[in-house]
Amino acid sequence: MKLDIVPKNHGMLPQARALRRNMTPQEAKLWYQFLRNYPVKIYKQRIIESFIVDFYCSKAQLVIEVDGAQHFSEQGQTYDRERSAILAQYHLQVLRFSNAEVDFHFDSVCEKIHQTIQSRL
Repeated sequence: MKLDIVPKNHGMLPQARALRRNMTPQEAKLWYQFLRNYPVKIYKQRIIESFIVDFYCSKAQLVIEVDGAQHFSEQGQTYDRERSAILAQYHLQVLRFSNAEVDFHFDSVCEKIHQTIQSRL
């Protein structure tokens, strides 16, 4: 069953707005150099359930995450697995990229996002 609307915790709006205004350098690079003008609408710092995802394409049911160092600790990886499993319940695919991938392999990151979106439309 495909869901067009995912629930969101509206109490998290102030935090989501703050994150939109204070993106990491890698999030800002991906947003301003690729995602902002992508032909399919992509949202930044979107609330899904009680999570704030970095980027969300509702039409392709795709979450895009840019992960800093904290995501590579054991605790961070466990949290990310649990979060991805919850998002998968809404038929959302999660793409994860490290800060280093955005910094040093930007074209490959953009191509992977593009291919994934096109395959899910």
